[in-house]
Amino acid sequence: MLLLLGIAAIPLIYYLLAIYSSWRFFRQPRSAPNGSYAPPVSILKPFRGLDPDAYENLASFCRQDYPDYEMIFCVDPDDETVRPVVEKLKTDFPEREIRVLYGSGRIASNDKVAKLARMAAEARHETVVISDSDVRVSPDYLRAMTAPLRDEKVGAVTCFYVHTDLQTFADRLQTVGMMSDFYAGILVAWQLEGIKFTLGPSIATTRSRLAGFGGYAAIENCPGDDLLVGRLIAEQGYEVKLLRYSVSTVSDYGSMSDLLHKRMRWIVVMRHMRPWGHFGLLLTQGLPWSLAAVALHPTAAVAFGYLGSYFVVRAAMTWLIGVHGLGQRRLWAEMILIPVWDAVAFSIWLASFLRSSIRWRGADYYIRGGQLVAKEVARSQ
Repeated sequence: MLLLLGIAAIPLIYYLLAIYSSWRFFRQPRSAPNGSYAPPVSILKPFRGLDPDAYENLASFCRQDYPDYEMIFCVDPDDETVRPVVEKLKTDFPEREIRVLYGSGRIASNDKVAKLARMAAEARHETVVISDSDVRVSPDYLRAMTAPLRDEKVGAVTCFYVHTDLQTFADRLQTVGMMSDFYAGILVAWQLEGIKFTLGPSIATTRSRLAGFGGYAAIENCPGDDLLVGRLIAEQGYEVKLLRYSVSTVSDYGSMSDLLHKRMRWIVVMRHMRPWGHFGLLLTQGLPWSLAAVALHPTAAVAFGYLGSYFVVRAAMTWLIGVHGLGQRRLWAEMILIPVWDAVAFSIWLASFLRSSIRWRGADYYIRGGQLVAKEVARSQ
C-alpha cells in the first residue's frame, strides 16, 4: 500500500517541477526587438477554407511595424471563399505585397505541408514566418519573431498562443487544458532539455534551415509538421527559441464533439511520434492517481493530502502560466474546470491506445513509419 501511495504522489512531484519551470521561464525579461535587425520576411499562410474572423486575422499581419515583408497565401484552386477576403486586403492595404498561389502542385497526404513546400520554394526572402490562418497578431509581431534569428545559433523561433472570444463550454474547457496541461508540459521540456519542437500557429526560421533537412517536401506525408520542423532543425545543431510572447487564435470549438475529435487526433499522432513520452503521460495524471490513493486508503488525511494537494498545485500551475505569464485574467473564473479537463484528458489518453487511425480533413489515415497512409491505400496494399 505504501508503494502504491508513493507512486500516486509522482504526479504531484511533476506538478511542482512544472511550477518551478514556469516560474523560471516567465521571470525572464521580455526580449526587446533589435531595431537595427529587420531582415526582409516572407509570411507563409496555407489555407483550407475560411476561419472565423478571417479578415481581421489577416489584416493584423498587414499592420506590422516592419519595413519589408511579403504575404503569400496558398489556397485550394476551387476555394472561392478566400478570394473576396484577399481582394479586400489588397484594396485596404495597397502598400502591402500580397501574393496568392492556387494549389500546392504536389500530391501529398498532408496538403497543408505540400502548400508550405510550394510557398517556401517561391518565397522572395530568406527569412520566413509560418503562421496558421486563424492567428491574429499585434504590430510588433514580426520584430519579436525575427529578432532571435540574428544569433546564428538560433535556427527557429516559436511562441505561445492564446484563444480569444470564448463562447462555448468546449472553448473554455480547451483553454483551461491548454494553460494547465499542454503549456505546463512544454515548460517542463524547456527546463529539462530545451525546446526541440515548434508550435504551429507561429514559427520563424530561414529557408536555409528548412533546406537543411530537405524542406517541407521531405515531411509532406507526415503528421505533426510543427513538431517535426523544430525537431529537424534542432537535430542540425541549432537552438529552437521559445519566446515569452504570445499570439491570438480565434477559438472554434463549437461543441464537445469538436474538442474530443481534435484532441484525439492530436494525442494519437503523439503516440506514434513519441511513444515513450506518450506512455509517460500516465505519471502526470494527478486526478486519477489521487482518486486511486483515496480508494486504496480511504481516510480523511489521505483524501485531504492527495485531492487537496492536487487541486492546489494544479490551480497554481494554471495561475502562473495563464494569468501571470500570459495575462489571461479570465482564467480565474475557469479554474473550477481543471478537474473536468483532467478527467476528459485521462479518458482520451486511455482511448488513444485503442485507436489505430485518425480522421483529418474529412479523410481517415493510418500512421505507419511516421507517415500518413490513407485507409484506402492501406487496404489495397
